[in-house]
Amino acid sequence: MKSFTYHRPATPAEAVAAFTPGARFIAGGTNLLDLMKLQIETPEALIDISRLDLAGIEARGGGLVIGATATNADVAAHPLVRAHYPLLARALLSGASAQLRNKASIGGNLLQRTRCYYFYDGAAPCNKRVPGSGCNAQGGFNRIHAILGASDDCIATHPSDMAVALAALDAELHLLGPDGERRLPLAALYRLPGDTPQHEHSLLPGELITHVALPAPPPGRQLYRKVRDRASYAFALVSVGAVVAAEGGTITAARLAFGGLAPVPWRSPAVEAALIGQPATPASFAAAADALLADARPQGHNDFKVPLARRVLIAALTQLTEG
Repeated sequence: MKSFTYHRPATPAEAVAAFTPGARFIAGGTNLLDLMKLQIETPEALIDISRLDLAGIEARGGGLVIGATATNADVAAHPLVRAHYPLLARALLSGASAQLRNKASIGGNLLQRTRCYYFYDGAAPCNKRVPGSGCNAQGGFNRIHAILGASDDCIATHPSDMAVALAALDAELHLLGPDGERRLPLAALYRLPGDTPQHEHSLLPGELITHVALPAPPPGRQLYRKVRDRASYAFALVSVGAVVAAEGGTITAARLAFGGLAPVPWRSPAVEAALIGQPATPASFAAAADALLADARPQGHNDFKVPLARRVLIAALTQLTEG
């Protein structure tokens, strides 16, 4: 780990004012510190926001506002989350070990970096670490990699379970930066790799996530379904966060987001359009799976993700609409 300076501001405004090029905000540090030990991240300064007054969880405007430094464990256990956003609670509980959930923050969870083997191997070419150096996952061991939204420069997936749930719930971020406050839909936070995979999000330099806002709970049943190699502390091979409403056997509303398939939490309008107004039948569910996977580009070792994603989506839709 390379040396760095350390700051502990007293307010969010002080945290933003302390930011300089090469600095990083840190709360739980469950991802950043690992990257620093491997010298994949080499910040010149750490700005510790863990003690700022940003850990509250409260009802507001019919929805819910969650402070960025709230721990994953506290959010998953909160009565309002469990009662009205069970999709979020379940995604958080499936996301890591209990020890990590007690430390990891909501804001940090959103900004964690990929778990691509080659990204973590400092000796391997990786366009995320060194733009233009290449991507060893292309043609390499790519079992956990993306089949949607990837590019010739990067096929890494986004690792967050929580972000998948928040995408399905239409979350919005509250930001504080050098130019003041602004709000950003979660859908606009993440960037597809294209030919610049080193740019993973749309935050401006020095911007700090202060809160995550959820609108009023959507109509319908909520579900988070995750398939992984082992039941404890494993990232998703395929996951789906879904909110589906049905009346009289017809689907009236649907929100679906997917993990393990793309470089970002994957929300597909085509999948939702294929469901709304259709009968809640296996044929409709199969059509939605066709829409999801129409542009899939498996890479060899991850070819299994195509039939797996189909089965996971159909199983989730069946569970949400039965009865």
